[in-house]
Amino acid sequence: MKSFVPGSLRSVLAASVVVALGLLPSSEARAQQRSLLEYPSIHSPRVDLDGMVVSQNEAASAVGARVLAEGGNAIDAAVAVGFALAVTLPRAGNIGGDGFMTVYLAEEKRVTVIDFRSVAPGAAKLGMFVDAEGRELRDASVGYRAAAVPGTVAGLWMAHGKYGRNAWSSLVAPAVALARDGVALSADEAFVFGWGRERLKASAAAQSAFFKADGTAYRAGERLRQPDLAWTLDQVATGGADAFYTGEVATRIEADMRRHGGLITREDLAAYRAIEREPLVGTYRGHTVYTPPPASGGAALLLMLNILENFEVGKMAAGSADSLHLLAETMRLGHRDRVRHLGDTGFATVPVNGMTSKAYAARRAKLISLRRASADGDVTAGDPFAFESPSTTHYSVADREGNLVSVTYTLGSDFGSGVAIEGGGFLLNNQMDNFSHERAFRAAQRGEPEPPNAMQPGKRMMSTMIPTLVFRGDKPWLAVGTPGGGRIINTVLQVLVNVIDFKLNIDEATHQPRISQGEGALEVEPNFNPDTLALLRRKGHKIRQSETMGSAQSIAIEGDFFLGAADPRRPGAAAVAP
Repeated sequence: MKSFVPGSLRSVLAASVVVALGLLPSSEARAQQRSLLEYPSIHSPRVDLDGMVVSQNEAASAVGARVLAEGGNAIDAAVAVGFALAVTLPRAGNIGGDGFMTVYLAEEKRVTVIDFRSVAPGAAKLGMFVDAEGRELRDASVGYRAAAVPGTVAGLWMAHGKYGRNAWSSLVAPAVALARDGVALSADEAFVFGWGRERLKASAAAQSAFFKADGTAYRAGERLRQPDLAWTLDQVATGGADAFYTGEVATRIEADMRRHGGLITREDLAAYRAIEREPLVGTYRGHTVYTPPPASGGAALLLMLNILENFEVGKMAAGSADSLHLLAETMRLGHRDRVRHLGDTGFATVPVNGMTSKAYAARRAKLISLRRASADGDVTAGDPFAFESPSTTHYSVADREGNLVSVTYTLGSDFGSGVAIEGGGFLLNNQMDNFSHERAFRAAQRGEPEPPNAMQPGKRMMSTMIPTLVFRGDKPWLAVGTPGGGRIINTVLQVLVNVIDFKLNIDEATHQPRISQGEGALEVEPNFNPDTLALLRRKGHKIRQSETMGSAQSIAIEGDFFLGAADPRRPGAAAVAP
């Protein structure tokens, strides 16, 4: 991407308005005849010429922006943000979890994916996670057995080793300082620890790390210091991924697991590998979409976009009952196929080509009526094999050299398993509950083949995380992703439709009210337009009021400008320029 040097501050501001808010030259000319400046949108992204970092936490975004300002590239900044979030956003930012990173390398003109999804420990067995009737046990989601072998450190290490530029230790150092010196808690951050207290009772080390010595919670404005986490991060800063997977950190993980009946061993940690993969590539209305392959949910996103291409979405109004109905029906179909067919391709036969086939999507689209909602029980998974050819957080980073990074990583639930490693200060994930334990139990009882997402030692569990890049022509345009569990794919879908079909700027697209359709009722965000809900009910939708959905931290690139959109659904999110 070429560097742009403005002739004056006025030219920068004028150009910013034009590209960020969609003003055309004709509308700019009309504006000169008015005495009061008016804007076409109530939502405007952060605009900058030198790059952008957008994450769920302002302090972490500032760490990444500083890396860019000091000469690091987008990959360097993404690594620094990842470690910083482990300190500033402990309910989701992590070194004890996993995720996916989708990267555009400007010099090579290539998109690649770093898969650092967790894997099941070698000692894991189905009977540990279901009762005699096949119902999933609490051990799958809370406590020491809930944790899978974490991948975050290995993933960030691989990304930096292959594509970073700055010294590794310099990228981890800001996180070390934040953990050692402490961070002043916002009102929301203080509230979240109280909200998560019950889960954090899973380990004494978690209670010690996040509450005062007498057990009381930190209040807003008070400083939370994490000395054990600072020690771990310092080990990683000096020793790289080996410090975590084979060094003293690994020793502490195994010792804590043995003391409390956990499953992760030093052998599991030493055997873990992040994997660089080719992205899935699809198109939507002339734009190229890059998203991670299984065990990510990227195939489901491409399926839903392909289904929508069979309808004239752009002729509907954003937020209208007609467009929301179509989105809901598309989500329902995509959900059924994702649950039925996706899994770790190293262990299961997954119909990726079929799932992403335009022909298969066209067949699925014929099941949608624009007049009436489908009965939930009548919608089943399709057969993409017939079309085969022979609390999570998200952040995005762009640099002025043209590199673009989209990262989604997670502990699973907010605060993961609730287990912090004694002497390590970091929380472990609860990803063992992402395997299809109950379906696997039923299949075994009936003598049927295992579902694709059945647990096996060393296997990656299915994920909905889909850090996604969109190109316009041969130029990178959007970096999009979100946390949100089962609502992740639906959230990303809506952001893309809002930008591509409804021509909203990236901030408008982020602020639009969201829906999510999986099993059961159609979920809608708080304070949804009641007239729209009444029309959706007339179409046959059963409505369930939900909480906010996702936290999409996105970047759009328009010419020489970087537009950052921080999702307000989770307090503290910020777009920060270098």
